[in-house]
Amino acid sequence: MSLLSSQVSDSKPNILFILIDDLGWKDLACYGSDFYETPRLDQLAQEGMQFTNAYASCPVCSPTRASVMTGQYPARLGVTQWLGGFSEGKLAHVPYIDHLSTDHLSVAAALKQGGYKTWHVGKWHLSTHGENKRDFYPEKHGFDLNIGGCDWGHPLNGYFSPYNIETLENGPEGEYLTDRITDEAINLIKKGKDAPWFMHLSHYAVHTPIECHEELIKKYQQKSKRLGLDKIYPFVQGESFPCFHLKDKHVLRRVIQSDPVYAAMIENLDWNIGRTLDALEESGQSENTIVIFYSDNGGLATAEGSPTCNAPLSEGKGWMYEGGTREPLLVKWPKVIKPNQRCSEPVTSTDFFPLFLDAAKLPLLPEHHLDGVSILPLLEGNTSFSRGPIFWHYPHYSNQGGSPGASIRDGKWKLIKFFEDNHVELYDLEEDISESKDLSLVHSAICDELHKKLCDWQYEVEASIPRANPGYEKEFGLLDIK
Repeated sequence: MSLLSSQVSDSKPNILFILIDDLGWKDLACYGSDFYETPRLDQLAQEGMQFTNAYASCPVCSPTRASVMTGQYPARLGVTQWLGGFSEGKLAHVPYIDHLSTDHLSVAAALKQGGYKTWHVGKWHLSTHGENKRDFYPEKHGFDLNIGGCDWGHPLNGYFSPYNIETLENGPEGEYLTDRITDEAINLIKKGKDAPWFMHLSHYAVHTPIECHEELIKKYQQKSKRLGLDKIYPFVQGESFPCFHLKDKHVLRRVIQSDPVYAAMIENLDWNIGRTLDALEESGQSENTIVIFYSDNGGLATAEGSPTCNAPLSEGKGWMYEGGTREPLLVKWPKVIKPNQRCSEPVTSTDFFPLFLDAAKLPLLPEHHLDGVSILPLLEGNTSFSRGPIFWHYPHYSNQGGSPGASIRDGKWKLIKFFEDNHVELYDLEEDISESKDLSLVHSAICDELHKKLCDWQYEVEASIPRANPGYEKEFGLLDIK
């Protein structure tokens, strides 16, 4: 079976998928932030559906991005680490595939076969860093146009032009990257009336380096003083990092949202999302466009400056706890979603691929395995719909203090298995969103059932399990694991 462009009709919706980098679950006012200001995103939430239990497939970026493109879990793809990452500690480094292979059908290619224009604007980070990196750029994965996507995971030269991104012409000196990416997106939207289109609008913000316009930074410096936040030390120093390359550093947990520069980045991002939505409205395309706003992993809360705080969620980017994987997800589709809707059903990043094809009335390819489930019934208001258990597998040490692990969420229950000693933790997320009470001993039967499901899934996807590191005892002077 193939996707036929003859199936395209005027009723097919445009799809605007807005992917943010490192945005935390509580980084929007509509999700509970009382320091960051996000009026346009709050409005988007009111105009559509706000998900409270949406997840990324990994606590770091590249694996989640691969899952969005393919509808498959990172463990199945073999893309389990941010591309370029290397880490070891008590456990040895786990090899992973350092690019998204063109052997995998991407959602862009599937939509293109169905008659859609396909555009990528912004961060990619799904290609190898080697000489053949361009063999895996967006245009090799079904995108008609690639603006700004390369092998970079963040702006190596900062957010102010000259950026020196090979797929984005430098702007005037001092131009801000988030503003520029939005300008490029708006130009495409204005030209997109003759056929349905899919835009993968992938902002580099709010990844480090934490930089923004001086006038916005001053606004939040003043706000911090007005609220008395400047008098509160925002960090708690924690344990040493468990990985070799950061063993001399300590986890630095931010306990309040108060960073003026990060807050400025959030407001600028919000303003630019508003400009994008205004372009849809002004071009007459808003009513027939699905808008999805989402993030690739949790907020950076424990290292690298720790610019945000995800509380009441535990930890952040790079961790198996909720702060590492629970994301803001807003969806607006005027023809389908009524205003002011909230959805508590757990969903994850593999679900976008089947959703987009479902919305476009395009068939799935039988030979293309999908781990995701179309969440169209949820958008249509079907409260009895359940997408089933969600799985994670991250067999690496992160740059943020997290250790290798895997997890499953099934209903209200979440089980995490940590590979260093294979211990498990069990949480009731309906009663304990902060994962503060491990119930593995209290509910041993539930723990055993979830652990079996997790192990069966790992076997099915051929997940790579980390092994003991023979160099650990020499490096740390501690006992080897058994």
